Amino acid sequence: MSMLPREREVRHCVDDGRDAFGDWLDALKDVSGRAAILKRIDRIEEGDFGDHRHVGIGVWELRIHFGPGYRVYYGEEGPKVILLLCGGNKAKQRRDVAKAQRLWVNHRRLH
Repeated sequence: MSMLPREREVRHCVDDGRDAFGDWLDALKDVSGRAAILKRIDRIEEGDFGDHRHVGIGVWELRIHFGPGYRVYYGEEGPKVILLLCGGNKAKQRRDVAKAQRLWVNHRRLH
């Protein structure tokens, strides 16, 4: 039995025509932080999630130990697809988790 990580396809959640994760990442002024986030997403595509935890209702949080403690929220659509919901930082974590959960519930209802 192989213990190699499973490769994943990473997609962005589009809710009512808006890509909350893409908009957040594009607005991020911290170039080094953006690079760290993109590197982490590349690792997810290879099946390496690193530091992450479940935050409820099918939503997961990637913890990126850089800058203000960046967070990326996602849901899993089956065994191969990761849907990026939104991003944020440690200071606004509670609000960002609630937003990610709303996006995930809306997505699941429509798909």
